[in-house]
Amino acid sequence: MNDPRSLVSTAGVRHMVMTAAAMAAQALTDNDRPPDRRLGTLMEAHGQILAARGPFNPLSFSDFRDLLTQDLALLLPEDVPAEEMQGVHLITPDGQFDDDLYDLEQEQRLVLRTMARMTRGGQQASSDDLEAEMDQERAYTGLKKPQDQSVYVSGRKALIDMPAGPVGTVRKLPLPSSVAVFYQPIAYAATYDRWWFGCPICRWPMKISVQQARGTKTGIAECFHRPHRTFGAKYHFKISDTGAAPELKPASSAPSLPSGNDAVLFPQVRAAIPEATPVKDHVALTRGVWRWTTVPGLVEVAMYEALKARGLKPELWPDLDAYDLLVEVGSGRHKTTFRIDLKDYSHPILLAQKIQADEGDAGGADWLAVPDYRASSLPLLTRVCGEYGLNVATAGDLGAKICGKAGLSWV
Repeated sequence: MNDPRSLVSTAGVRHMVMTAAAMAAQALTDNDRPPDRRLGTLMEAHGQILAARGPFNPLSFSDFRDLLTQDLALLLPEDVPAEEMQGVHLITPDGQFDDDLYDLEQEQRLVLRTMARMTRGGQQASSDDLEAEMDQERAYTGLKKPQDQSVYVSGRKALIDMPAGPVGTVRKLPLPSSVAVFYQPIAYAATYDRWWFGCPICRWPMKISVQQARGTKTGIAECFHRPHRTFGAKYHFKISDTGAAPELKPASSAPSLPSGNDAVLFPQVRAAIPEATPVKDHVALTRGVWRWTTVPGLVEVAMYEALKARGLKPELWPDLDAYDLLVEVGSGRHKTTFRIDLKDYSHPILLAQKIQADEGDAGGADWLAVPDYRASSLPLLTRVCGEYGLNVATAGDLGAKICGKAGLSWV
């Protein structure tokens, strides 16, 4: 059996390399940053990489810079397995920093925190920032403080339903002040001139970038969450010299509605194209709260609503979020209970590691559900979860199973 402290150590090295390399890649691709500041950041990141690699794995600055455009795993020491970092690239073929790396960094942190707790006082795996609670954990703590289930549910739904909006409207949300602080001014990365655009699926501000080809500049607005982009949350707009609000045009046709169990929870892009909204007097959730509360919450609430519409009585986040959904079918000796925890990890190997560290589901769920768009993670998760008696399914297939048990139709 692997020593938990050894697991924490190797996971910590991967996280150190990941964060330092991401910092360097951002600097390398940021043409708006002064050259001396870019060089300073690269040198700092190189130092962090050397610290992670140790004295027996030297790496020159020139080689480090070249490797930033290659497989991220090449930056690791030879004795540290690549695992979730295998095949990951920090910079896209067109020379842009791949913003999807945010998910990898955050998922690594979640696993590290769990592993560090598992060592029961063992030395922490990574930098001091692991000691501080992540935004979403602080938000959940604030929602739970009143110890009132209805208050918790209404507050968490507010974070899902309105991840961004006018300051005046956000102030009226049923949130304690300790949670309301996670609404901040619209991030610079999501603004063009004085405008922002909400994703048609999650309603959080979309990422803005400008590309130039053949002397013509084109604006791009796309959701920060890759699956939402796949569903059609990606647009182009013309760069105007007049200062007028940009008008978005879909970058491609939205995918067709799938058949089978996936169709029920399929996140359809709204017919209306997002309109430019003034940055002034608008706020949005911090990225951590949006990514780990709003994004998976969309599937949790959609599954809840679908089961409720079919005559069942599901419960959201029972016992102050022991898990995500409780559904009971039948009664007495014939009652079947489904305790469901839904996870939306971009890197299934990290979710598998967290399940192993928790020895199953930390809150007592007996079903692990993943969004239908994460179906490719099922073989790995099924193998790992089986060791702990935890069942695994996509949200659509699990909805169908519950309805089948109740003698109802899901599709």
